[in-house]
Amino acid sequence: MGFEKVTFTNSQGKQLAARLELPTNQEAHSYAIFAHCFTCNKNFSAVRNISRALVSRGIAVLRFDFTGLGESEGEFEETNFSSNVSDLIEAAKFLEQNYKAPSLLVGHSLGGAAVIFAASQLDAVVAVTTIGAPSSPAHVQHLFKSNVDEINTMGKAKVNIGGRDFTIKKDFIDDIQSKPMKEVLKNMRKPYLVIHSPQDTIVGIENAKELYQYAHHPKSFISIDKADHLLMDNEDSTYVGNVIAGWAERYLDVPKRQSVKTTHQVAVSIGNEGFTSEIVSGNHLLIADEPKDFGGNDFGPSPYDYVSSGLGACTAMTLRMYASRKKWDLQKVIVHVDHGKEHALDSENTSAVKKIDTFKRKIELYGDLNSEQRKRLLEIADKCPVHKTLSTESSIITELI
Repeated sequence: MGFEKVTFTNSQGKQLAARLELPTNQEAHSYAIFAHCFTCNKNFSAVRNISRALVSRGIAVLRFDFTGLGESEGEFEETNFSSNVSDLIEAAKFLEQNYKAPSLLVGHSLGGAAVIFAASQLDAVVAVTTIGAPSSPAHVQHLFKSNVDEINTMGKAKVNIGGRDFTIKKDFIDDIQSKPMKEVLKNMRKPYLVIHSPQDTIVGIENAKELYQYAHHPKSFISIDKADHLLMDNEDSTYVGNVIAGWAERYLDVPKRQSVKTTHQVAVSIGNEGFTSEIVSGNHLLIADEPKDFGGNDFGPSPYDYVSSGLGACTAMTLRMYASRKKWDLQKVIVHVDHGKEHALDSENTSAVKKIDTFKRKIELYGDLNSEQRKRLLEIADKCPVHKTLSTESSIITELI
């Protein structure tokens, strides 16, 4: 998975810190925005795990810190629910102007309520998912209910949420109490997935019931049994990410992959742009590419990387077979391979300098092996079939079909 650290400007001119995660072996077919929970940030573990699950399915994910949180500029006490929605809309504008408009919004807890309001204002968004979201933004008020009277009387108060102090102003309370979730969700008319844990003690399961009832079809509900509100168990958040990716693909513009058909051992296909190539080898699909400094996208190993990989794999397999036949205690083999062009030994002292392909192989052997066994295994490495192919003359016969 690749990523880019980016920033964008909110409606108040503040710079918001974001992280755009991108698939490593393909162009992203869709873009999503993840809205984190109240007072959390973009690096929260559940946010990371869910984002990575989406990225593995070809969906680029922008996750950012709301104004006044994490690495973003601004003061938290000057924000409210409406400013969170505004931040989401500015994030969508940033993606549209620099990459591609987001088609999926995902929100956790109060971030879930925010994505519903934002999705109703973003035409490019075609699907929405909420995780542990309240059925009304005002629900978050219970986190500081003991301070509400002070906030209403004094205009603001310092409250402790999750072990950290935050200043909450009366404007925040007035704002969350004025948001008609039922009407907004009723009019959203976009595919909607509700994910909630029946054991959620922060935002009760009844909130999921109300959100589901407010929304129009197509709508879906997934119960993540035994999960806590913050999805602290990595298995829970990864599962949620995989569920969202599978559900969303029904509504996203996912290109149909048409693998090249062949009756040969290997076939390689490349389009009319870039160097990214699809390799079909039996039942296996692989990607080859060139590094970015060679003009490629670095979506996969280079051709020479595959050659080196073949040598390394063949070496390891050959040693494994030999040791097994001898019943030697070889527990593990790691083969390191580097490829380059070096001067041929017979040309070092001549004016006509000749360079040849050179593969440098280093082998790690693990197990209860004596010095004679290790020496013999080093000799056997030179007998692997790919080693022999690379070190002897080969013939390549080419024809057009």
